[in-house]
Amino acid sequence: MSGKKYLNEIIQQIPPSGIRKYFDLASQMEGVVSLGVGEPDFETPWHIREEAIYAIKSGKTFYTSNVGLPQLRKEICNYYRRRFNVSYKWDKECMVTVGGSEAIDIVMRTILNPGDEVILLQPGYVAYEPLVRLAGGVPVIIELKEENKFKLTAEELQSAISDKTKMLFINFPGNPTGGSMSREDYEKIVPIIKQHDFVVLTDEIYAELSYGNEFCTIASFEEIKEQVIIINGFSKAYSMTGWRVGYLLADEEIIKSMNKIHQYCIMCPSTISQYAAVEAAAHGDADCKLHHDSFEGRRNFIVNGLNRIGLKCHMPEGAFYVFPSIKSTGLTSDEFCEQLLNTEKVAVVPGTAFGGCGEGYIRISYAYSIDEIKEALTRIERFLNSLKK
Repeated sequence: MSGKKYLNEIIQQIPPSGIRKYFDLASQMEGVVSLGVGEPDFETPWHIREEAIYAIKSGKTFYTSNVGLPQLRKEICNYYRRRFNVSYKWDKECMVTVGGSEAIDIVMRTILNPGDEVILLQPGYVAYEPLVRLAGGVPVIIELKEENKFKLTAEELQSAISDKTKMLFINFPGNPTGGSMSREDYEKIVPIIKQHDFVVLTDEIYAELSYGNEFCTIASFEEIKEQVIIINGFSKAYSMTGWRVGYLLADEEIIKSMNKIHQYCIMCPSTISQYAAVEAAAHGDADCKLHHDSFEGRRNFIVNGLNRIGLKCHMPEGAFYVFPSIKSTGLTSDEFCEQLLNTEKVAVVPGTAFGGCGEGYIRISYAYSIDEIKEALTRIERFLNSLKK
């Protein structure tokens, strides 16, 4: 007898992650060059690891406050003030979570009532739409366009708003496209957000990986700041993916309510990871700069390489992904990825993993060494040539 009959109806309708599918397939094959997973290839900087070791040696292994270590919340707020000129009260408007993923989940469950609409931008990170649905929300999709550099326009936002709109969920710089929004871009949509008075959830996990333009948070617009909830974390900028430390910055009443869910479900993030994150937030600016510069060089290398071999690829303005078009091959995104993996042993992710409008594209992570990127480009070029025969 199958246990399926006991399952929640919504969870039965949600497909597995399209990213993990190709990662799992690649892990079972010999000699694969995998450019599928969005994880920095740097080890966590030693001074950050050292703080964790010291915490263990010092016996700092007990629960912290539900909302996180006071010194970590202070340093997070110091960081946002120092880097992005936005001020939050550490004791009232900041909360530490188990990575950015938990943060997204508890925001949805705190803000949404059944039937509330959430405007989502696609192509977008695979977790966003499922977490909206699990919280009883209704996704309303805006399809970002390559000709707009995958930015959100005022016209697109206005057309998606209804009397049921509760939230706009943005991610800039974005996964998978690398699209970014400048202050001038935000100035065009902030009046609309103010007028309609909905929540803006901004995932800023790639804030430190902005190229060309300085990163701008939408929370820096004082007229809508109380409507904004910031999600960020330590995984990408500091190469701390396995430490699982994220955080939320928001209005005091929203933080209080989110903490109700957090304290019942999680208690608190790993104490040891939190001590490591204190060191990262306080003294990790140089590490962020080092990682940023390395990824910018890899971005330039892979974009030039893809365009050279015949895959049209725009220049992303942030994160560590490229989103080249494979429409010229005549293959679907899934067909392209499956055939490339089977014939040339290169693992990338179909654009459709990030929404239906991702058809005709693939996502490639360049959070890998130049040697691995070179080898992948050689194999992809060989694959493209084989399609012409």
